[in-house]
Amino acid sequence: MKYKLSKNLTAWRVLALGYLAIILVGSILLVMPFATKSGTSAGYLNALFTATSATCVTGLSPYASTVDSWSLYGQIVILILIQTGGLGFMTFVSTIFLMLKRGMGINGRRALMASSGARKLSGIQTLVKRIFIGSFACEFVGAGILCIRFIPDFGVGTGIYYSIWHSVSAFCNAGFDLMGSSSLSPYATDPLVCVTICLLIIIGGLGFCVWGDVFDCRFNFKKFQLNTKIVLITSVSLIVASTALMLIFDWNIAAYDGYNVGEKILASFFNAVTPRTAGFYIVNPADLSESSYILTLVLMFIGGSSGSTAGGLKVGTFAVIVLGMVTSFRGRKEINVGKKRLDNSLVTQALAIFTACLMMIIVAATIMCAVEPEATFKEIIFECFSALGTVGLSMNLTPVLGIASKLILILLMYAGRVGILTLAFAFAERKRSDDIRYPVDTLLIG
Repeated sequence: MKYKLSKNLTAWRVLALGYLAIILVGSILLVMPFATKSGTSAGYLNALFTATSATCVTGLSPYASTVDSWSLYGQIVILILIQTGGLGFMTFVSTIFLMLKRGMGINGRRALMASSGARKLSGIQTLVKRIFIGSFACEFVGAGILCIRFIPDFGVGTGIYYSIWHSVSAFCNAGFDLMGSSSLSPYATDPLVCVTICLLIIIGGLGFCVWGDVFDCRFNFKKFQLNTKIVLITSVSLIVASTALMLIFDWNIAAYDGYNVGEKILASFFNAVTPRTAGFYIVNPADLSESSYILTLVLMFIGGSSGSTAGGLKVGTFAVIVLGMVTSFRGRKEINVGKKRLDNSLVTQALAIFTACLMMIIVAATIMCAVEPEATFKEIIFECFSALGTVGLSMNLTPVLGIASKLILILLMYAGRVGILTLAFAFAERKRSDDIRYPVDTLLIG
């Protein structure tokens, strides 16, 4: 029996079930009456929704304000769930094994590889140490910088608490905040807060293996692995392009009244970074121009890097699809990047993930439109993209949704954090492939 359990519990199933277990435990902790400021239970659905959003580092909330709805106990539970979900379930499990000086086993090592994006089983202990040391170092520095602004604004105790909270939430790409219903809008023109939050989001969204490779190569771009190069180039390109576009699209919106050029550039930069699965905002998404709204949907869909604290389609997946498209249009069969060649199976997987994500959003939005007749399609589709991309930006729709819609968003957030590929490998029945090869035929496309 023990052998069957270890054989059937694959690395992918360990990850999928691990996140599910954390969500369930978190929901039990949050359903307690003392978890809310009112002293009455939030109800299991709201507790489950919040636990899922925190564990899946999303930021969507059934309440308009986290700080006004949850007690200190509830806020700390949410913060722990954010940290656990951000660094990854297997990272914490691995740490426990390392502390107890016990071996993880082959499945445990494979699960950690899958969650962190590592390519080989060797060096797992070093990877775990790097994840913890690097993450806490970034969060500590971020909190220290935020203290410069928050301590004068909120006092020593609350200022330090707010700095730690927002640093962890930003690095883990969660998007939960304690500023009330306006998120970080009071600091829209404050470079210290905006730039610090953005840098934490970017670093967290790059992935553990990416910045590990950067340090190993001593910041020498030529020595970086191909994955690191593609992630960095694609991420920088997306940030620069989306910042410029949002600056153009939103130059004359009402929210920027009284802003000078520098403040508009800062706001556009923040608005370009935060849809990459973070969820903070300094301009309410409902106040953006229609063009920026569409661009925000695209950025939420793409997300961050594989093996990072971010969700979404993933930068690598997006890059592979674009490279495959360019290669196909040029009439070539091989995808060459520099002096390396990508396996064509990567394009197939990337397109499968893209199609699955798009279909999930379409199905979810269709059902929500049916059960939420008072909500507009624009609001619903935004919420669906935000949930699957584990972003947390909202058109102020989530708090007024019904039971069915909240359950749909819970499933989208879970799928977005665990990963479509992980879920497919975890729950799809693996059958032995036959050696029979059928005749090749063709279809008309294009």
